Amino acid sequence: MKNKDIVIKNGPTGSTMLDLPSPYEAHSNGLLHLPRFIAKIKKFLDGDLPESYQRNFTKGFDGFLCLHLGVDANDIIECVKTSKSDHEINIKLDSLFSGDLKASTWNRKVVQMGMSDLAREKLNEVKKNLNAKDRDDLLSFADIIDFDEEKIT
Repeated sequence: MKNKDIVIKNGPTGSTMLDLPSPYEAHSNGLLHLPRFIAKIKKFLDGDLPESYQRNFTKGFDGFLCLHLGVDANDIIECVKTSKSDHEINIKLDSLFSGDLKASTWNRKVVQMGMSDLAREKLNEVKKNLNAKDRDDLLSFADIIDFDEEKIT
């Protein structure tokens, strides 16, 4: 890893980065999770993304976001890789993403992922692995991410 200032803790899920944006943080275009995906891409390109994050990199929320937008994750990675600033990243992403981003539809998915009957079993399994099985306030996978990364205590 290149950056020695990265804040990482070791926990039940492996190395946990404490300096990533919350999945609830919105990009200037209104999409939740996009700032987090961009931050993970930057860390990946710098060699600073821990193995515990690499196994789901471009999958999970990242992959669902790309599916929602109709783009390949590698295209977003390329936008970040070839940009010299956040402003340039945003310009490239604006040209990559087509017209209506349907941000409200995507954002609803982010905040509700894990609340369906089908997903609740997996959510409870993850909560148990994080020693949080009795936490009734952790309702979605975004909540779980924030809890694991100490944004929720």
